[in-house]
Amino acid sequence: MSDDKNFWYLYLLRCADGSIYTGISNDVEVRVREHNQGKGAKYTAQRRPVFLIYQERHPDLSSARRREEQIKPWRREKKENLALGFPRQCSE
Repeated sequence: MSDDKNFWYLYLLRCADGSIYTGISNDVEVRVREHNQGKGAKYTAQRRPVFLIYQERHPDLSSARRREEQIKPWRREKKENLALGFPRQCSE
């Protein structure tokens, strides 16, 4: 699975308060662990534990960042609907 490290991922986390956090990483497992250890974003550090509800693979950082910028302003309901299709692979 080391080939997966060549990709970037957009991910959604469900926080303990029910909110949804949007982020990007080239190693989602490690990043979720960091969030749950309080080493992720300030937002998630105060809302632990967090659970991965969605991820999609992107060919590079730029593509993942564009997708993050697109999804971040969405309302929670729209993010929930996206997560219903988990996991999704972005076309490369």
